[in-house]
Amino acid sequence: MDFRFSAAEEAFRAELLGFLREVAPPGWERRFAGDAAALWGFEREFQRKLAERRWLALPWPHELGGFGASYMQQLIFNETMAYNRAPSFVNMGVAWVGPSIMTYGTDEQKRRYVRRIAEGEDIWCTLYSEPGAGSDLASLQTRAERDGDEYVINGQKIWTTYAHLSDYGWLAARTDPAAPKHKGISTFVVPMKAPGVQVRPLVNMADGHEFNEVFFENVRVPKENLVGEENRGWYQVATGLDIERTAIGSPATARRTLEDLVQFCKTARRGGRALIDDPIARHTLADLAVSIDMAKMLSYRIASMQTAGRAPGYEASSAKMFGTELNQRLANAAVGLLGLAGQLDGVDARAPLHGRLKYLYLRMVANTIEGGTSEIQRTVIATRGLGLPRG
Repeated sequence: MDFRFSAAEEAFRAELLGFLREVAPPGWERRFAGDAAALWGFEREFQRKLAERRWLALPWPHELGGFGASYMQQLIFNETMAYNRAPSFVNMGVAWVGPSIMTYGTDEQKRRYVRRIAEGEDIWCTLYSEPGAGSDLASLQTRAERDGDEYVINGQKIWTTYAHLSDYGWLAARTDPAAPKHKGISTFVVPMKAPGVQVRPLVNMADGHEFNEVFFENVRVPKENLVGEENRGWYQVATGLDIERTAIGSPATARRTLEDLVQFCKTARRGGRALIDDPIARHTLADLAVSIDMAKMLSYRIASMQTAGRAPGYEASSAKMFGTELNQRLANAAVGLLGLAGQLDGVDARAPLHGRLKYLYLRMVANTIEGGTSEIQRTVIATRGLGLPRG
């Protein structure tokens, strides 16, 4: 296996770095500390600048607003953006709504929605999880009942990322309550400003407003908003989740954080000596470095499989599970190395590493839950990867 990138791929990385130096230079995020509205405005503008270069929907066909990138170019893009702490607002439309519509949607749906996603005009959220349907998503109970040329939607969704900022929602709802739970679900496009849609904020323990709960009360959407075949939506949702799992938990972010920690340990002193000279600190950092390289190889394996025309299955689950659990180990180790000062917010000038590690420590709790819990990933690995029987 050749681990080197081609000259063209390295030129693409250099182009990305030049773009970031111009648009989002190091330390850009400190300008928006405590100002969520200003941060959101900057992130939207950043997405539009990506779209101008056809980088927002990088792998999509050129005629749909994309760059037509190879899998390796996508890997380089994701790695470069993550390592350099580029604005990281997650556009669900790009991540998997667009690919799902391209795969299952009508020509009119593709024309109406896909290019606007690639151009950064519309923001999407995914309306999947419910209070009683998280990892077991097929247990969802939100209903969509046919009424003439419309569907009437009633129910509740929870943990909906950026629902409060989205133009459209990608909804999974039950259309045949009498069918087996995996076979009675359909997917719909729902305008988030439609009458009867109510969004309520859920602020997480890192004091971030990413999540929301969404209520539907007699929300009407035209039958043209059904995507794909009625009652076959589960398979579209499953495809979308596999797409997500190939991109979650970038080891590049972990590598950048580890480099910051190493530099901190070289300058911080405890017990009259540099922290980097403490054997426990050194072993902790070394163990994390090895794990980060392992996570990187798992991600590279997925890109290599896709380049060869093979669809990742349990391999994506392996990368997702290992990467998100690594993030938690990194956050735990970092807070221990930073000491009490590691609990300070970035707005406090005394906070080491600009307070990033406090947020990382609090936010990473969710990493092994969102996008499919580690327990679910282990089941996928055991059954699809190792061929073990279900218990």
